[in-house]
Amino acid sequence: MPERLFLDANVLFTAAISPEGVSRSLFELAQAGVCVLLTSSFALDEALRNVHVKYPAQVQTLETLAGEVELVAEGGVALAEWAAGLLPTKDAPILAAAVATNADALVTGDRRHFGELFGKTFGGVIVLPPRQALERVVTG
Repeated sequence: MPERLFLDANVLFTAAISPEGVSRSLFELAQAGVCVLLTSSFALDEALRNVHVKYPAQVQTLETLAGEVELVAEGGVALAEWAAGLLPTKDAPILAAAVATNADALVTGDRRHFGELFGKTFGGVIVLPPRQALERVVTG
C-alpha cells in the first residue's frame, strides 16, 4: 500500500516554485504510484495565498499540482484543540487534518513550528521534513 503523505502549505508552495526540488519530487513519486499526496483546504488556501503574493507567475503551476493531491476534510474542533497543545494555534489544523485522515506522515518544511516534532509520531502520523519523507517513500 502506498505511503499516504499529508502536505503542509509550505511543501505545496515549494513544489510550485521549485521544479527541481525535493517537494516536487514527491509529486513525481505520486504520479508513479509510489505514494499518495493529501492536503486540506486550509493548507491549500494558505499555499495559494502565499504563491499569489510572492510568485504570482506560479499560481497556475500550484493549481495544476493541487489537482494531483487528494483534498481531505479538516480535522475538526476536538483534534485542532488537541494539536494546539503541541503547536501554535495557526498550525494546529494541519496536524489535526493529517491525523483525522490517517496519513502515514505529515510533511512540512516548517522547522520553526514543527521542528521539535520531526521524527515523532502523533495520532499515528509521523512528522517529517520533505527530504526525510522522500527517503521514507523511496526506501519503503
